[in-house]
Amino acid sequence: MSDDWTDLADRVAGHVRNYLDGLARLANGEGGDAFLPLLLVEVAQISLVGSQLGAVKDVILETNIEPPIGEDPDIDPLRVALAARLGEVDDYAEVFDPYKDTKITPYRLSDDLTAVAADLVHGLRHYDAGRPLEALWWWQFSYFNTWGNHVGAALRALHALVAHVRLDVAEEPTVV
Repeated sequence: MSDDWTDLADRVAGHVRNYLDGLARLANGEGGDAFLPLLLVEVAQISLVGSQLGAVKDVILETNIEPPIGEDPDIDPLRVALAARLGEVDDYAEVFDPYKDTKITPYRLSDDLTAVAADLVHGLRHYDAGRPLEALWWWQFSYFNTWGNHVGAALRALHALVAHVRLDVAEEPTVV
């Protein structure tokens, strides 16, 4: 494995750990009134990582067989905690693929955020098992296949929420 791939895998693994830690902390009640803006930051940062994975050439493995790593951890408690924190703003509408499927689809932020986490955890398990190229392949493949769409949709929804909170305020009376 080249040093370039090793460096990229190390950087991505660090960002993945930061996303997972930040998401867990926010789901567990940290952030207070800044919950949504902090969630927006977490999603934007991992979106940047995905964009970087999309910009590099395809990661190609020597074999076409994924080494076994056992079952991934259950992240449903994280989804449930996020859904509870998000409350009524958990549900939103999104266009899944603006080029092929333009119908509006119902989404949940809690589902999106944990779908991203699940794909990232899977790759991190390969990384932690000493297979950084396998981890990169997984992160890149799953970015294009699943988590890239979820992170993009969540980013748009969170941006809209934060923008509404900041911009949808009552006008102050003008004193003449």
